[in-house]
Amino acid sequence: MAQPGWGDIYDELGATPVINAIGSVTLLGGSQTSPTVRDAMERANGAYVPLAELEDKAGGLIADMLGVESAYITSGAASALVLSTAAAMARDNDDFVAQLPDTTGMANEILIQKKQRYHYDRTLNFAGAKLIEYGTDQGTSEEDLEAAISGNTAALHYVANEKIKDPTVLTIEQVIAIAKNHSLPVIVDAAGQVYPTENMSKYAKLGADMVAYGTKYIGTPHSAGMVVGSKTWIDRVRLNSFISFEERRVRGIGRPQKIDRQEIVGVAAAVREWLTMNHEERIAKLDVKLTHIERAITEIPGVKVEADRDPTGASVFNLFLTIDEKVTGISEDEVVARLKDGDPPIWTRVNPYFGGMQVGMVGLNDGEEQVVAERLAAALQG
Repeated sequence: MAQPGWGDIYDELGATPVINAIGSVTLLGGSQTSPTVRDAMERANGAYVPLAELEDKAGGLIADMLGVESAYITSGAASALVLSTAAAMARDNDDFVAQLPDTTGMANEILIQKKQRYHYDRTLNFAGAKLIEYGTDQGTSEEDLEAAISGNTAALHYVANEKIKDPTVLTIEQVIAIAKNHSLPVIVDAAGQVYPTENMSKYAKLGADMVAYGTKYIGTPHSAGMVVGSKTWIDRVRLNSFISFEERRVRGIGRPQKIDRQEIVGVAAAVREWLTMNHEERIAKLDVKLTHIERAITEIPGVKVEADRDPTGASVFNLFLTIDEKVTGISEDEVVARLKDGDPPIWTRVNPYFGGMQVGMVGLNDGEEQVVAERLAAALQG
């Protein structure tokens, strides 16, 4: 059920508010800020502050809470990856900082396992780096990685995914060990690896130098993120930031990736809240929504329903539907389209990674699961 005033600000602008039955996706705005974060951001709005000092203090607080050496708040996880690749190439050389994305004269290759290529590795190119694959579609060996390292190697990249374990790729521990033997930094994309909460410090504690997180997953604005890791490398991330561009007048590539004082304060508040909240209660609320929708559709002929109640990682508490069109008379894509064309629109998707139609709980306001259950059951039954 829509709450009074639901989406009216979008109506005023001529845009259409939707029910988000996918999750923390960029296409729909990514996240809802928690009341705690909204309050912190509103308090930050009333006064100005030197952003370099605020970044240092907020990052220091986050590092202390996580038990890592250093942290820096960024414009999302993608920005954290861009700034990390810039740091890996430019290091402490201000001339190189200003030269990027022209990488002439510097090591500019980021190594990535072939089986770990993914949609968002494009961000690793933005600072001028070249992605070099090692291993095959069948897997990776330590020998593959050793053979790929050269004088042009700037860093090793690793994609963290606690939900899906692939035994054919090198583990993060293996990648870190080899990187250390060659005095190379390790960059980790851990964008949504925020639960269990120890995952927010796990990779840095294992020895990864720059670990990117999207803080939209813990209740900040969609546009915020952070990078955590070793002090040496996080300091180098700072050299490429929008603040450094202004404060030091070194024209690094991070200038467009601005984050405001309200977001910086909001990220610090969100990390504190996330680390101290009752996650069992949070998970139970998601399970209630999932169970309500599951019960509404699970007996429909031609529809196989798989419930994912694993709270680990980014995409959590989803129903995956495999629809036999010969029985139902409607395909998965057609169900998605029918829900989107309704009033209000309900956004779901056919998930290319997991297979089947995905119905997610994380983006649903209280009561919206009732609307989704009713409309989804009706669509599946023609």
